[in-house]
Amino acid sequence: MDLYRIILVDDEEEVRQSIIRKIDWTGAGFCVVGDAENGEEALEKVEALEPDVVLTDIRMPFLDGLGLSKEVRKLSPNTRIII
Repeated sequence: MDLYRIILVDDEEEVRQSIIRKIDWTGAGFCVVGDAENGEEALEKVEALEPDVVLTDIRMPFLDGLGLSKEVRKLSPNTRIII
């Protein structure tokens, strides 16, 4: 079974790292392929890493979660977004 590829996006590094450490991603069927501290960085990683899912915070500098969602939809319409 192939694991779903996920990117975590949050402007607080401690929150991102806690989410990565606390969840049994493999057991849930996911592989964390990257993380980003803002929407602009996340958009670059979405383009490069082609994740199946983006888990994002809504309030972030430069490009918030809603703006990121809109851009991901244009770039990769099959990518699922969780806010």
